[in-house]
Amino acid sequence: MNVSGFTFVRDAIKFGYPAVESIQSMIPLCDEVIVVVGRSSDETLQTIRDIDSPKIKIIETVWDDSLREGGRILAQQTDIALSYCQHEWCFYLQADEVLHEKFYPAVRRAMKEHADDHRVEGLLFDYVHFYGSYWTVGTGRRWYRREVRIVRNRIGVQSHRDAQGFRRQGEKLHVKHTGGQIYHYGWAKPPEIMTAKQKNLDTFWHPDDKINEKYSSNEFQIFQQLDEVEPFTGTHPAVMGERVRDTRFPAHIKASEMRKKKNFFRWIEDDILHTRLGEYKNYKLI
Repeated sequence: MNVSGFTFVRDAIKFGYPAVESIQSMIPLCDEVIVVVGRSSDETLQTIRDIDSPKIKIIETVWDDSLREGGRILAQQTDIALSYCQHEWCFYLQADEVLHEKFYPAVRRAMKEHADDHRVEGLLFDYVHFYGSYWTVGTGRRWYRREVRIVRNRIGVQSHRDAQGFRRQGEKLHVKHTGGQIYHYGWAKPPEIMTAKQKNLDTFWHPDDKINEKYSSNEFQIFQQLDEVEPFTGTHPAVMGERVRDTRFPAHIKASEMRKKKNFFRWIEDDILHTRLGEYKNYKLI
């Protein structure tokens, strides 16, 4: 069973993306890793070239920054990467997502188990969303709990909307769960880098006047959801070791601000129903 990995990245150094670690976490599962590198204002391309693996194939692109509606450029770059994949299963990570090595056996088993069952169009992962630091996680309803990150090749799968997930001919994919978790580090940055990164991302959704109005407001704060943050007590992927070392609680995250108890609604969902009522699911679990 052969596996392709695929991802895209631009300005990873400037905006603090753990793109190298993300790609390194894919390599043990993959026979090739397609990395679409957009023309950057930093040394992103050279950094990717410096990764020591013959499995990596770099595709250079120039982003069309006029594609500002609904984050379409992100889906476009994802589809470019997928189009170069050669193998049956295609494993996708965004540049701020990392797979912990403890999940490699489960993910391998899932791909092998469902390889010949063509009802299964993709494979699902749970998510851990780091928010504000490497040692605090977001727990509110704004965070998606699961998403498809492995898709079957050559069946018409395409990136959906802003590249959060995938669809086939506009329909949700039929999927099985891998038993693995994706660690999402997109919001684990110092406030000044987080602000710059988010302002850049907003350009793919909103016009300049709206962006300037938002970020020039005296009321703007990049981290606004500290009442829905909890400590992270697990381990990080080994490839993240150097990045997370000695960064346990930055000044902008105080233990006293983390929520001490769940509200009644969240308690019912988490502890009684074990689901989220009305949760958006970009897949069909079979």
